[in-house]
Amino acid sequence: MTRQYLALGDSYTIGEGVDPGDRWPARLVRALGSSGTPIVRLQFIARTGWTTAELLDGIAAASPPPLPIHDLVTLLIGVNDQYRGYGVDAFASGFERLLARATEFAANDPHRVIVLSIPDWSVTPFARSDPRGREAIAAEIDAFNAIARRRTTASGAAFVDVTEDSRRAAEDRTLLAADSLHPSASMYASWVELIEPAVRHALGA
Repeated sequence: MTRQYLALGDSYTIGEGVDPGDRWPARLVRALGSSGTPIVRLQFIARTGWTTAELLDGIAAASPPPLPIHDLVTLLIGVNDQYRGYGVDAFASGFERLLARATEFAANDPHRVIVLSIPDWSVTPFARSDPRGREAIAAEIDAFNAIARRRTTASGAAFVDVTEDSRRAAEDRTLLAADSLHPSASMYASWVELIEPAVRHALGA
């Protein structure tokens, strides 16, 4: 069966700091293929630094109507809204619009949509210089994720928590890329193990 997959997001989806083959969507495609669920086309609309608003603009620029239909759509967004201090209300508005767009890309079937939680960058060395402090950053990320989880669940899409896994980087620096901020290939491999069951369910595999 021919399957198409669209990965929407920011630096965490495009894999800042790792080789293209080590991005978690690319790893996910390989994992699915090795167990008999091939994805024949993986498309990214993602860029380092994007907020929810910038991802919406990126979608509009990349895919004018009619929308292509995908068998699977993943969405991981929001860390840059949090980093820039935009607040939960602005994030909630942008996230809801993105979730609706993701569902449109999935032939209006929310069961084909997988949302990932925002990783916690407060545990990284990069966070040491942030005046908000690690506890405040982590609390903001938890608040953003709570909104994303509620909106995702209400829509009928699946929500996968990778935040707790990302916090292992506090004790294991091999889980971070060379920039001491973004995940390494090892962490992305761990995320795929968390994501794959939801994806298989979405694809009916």
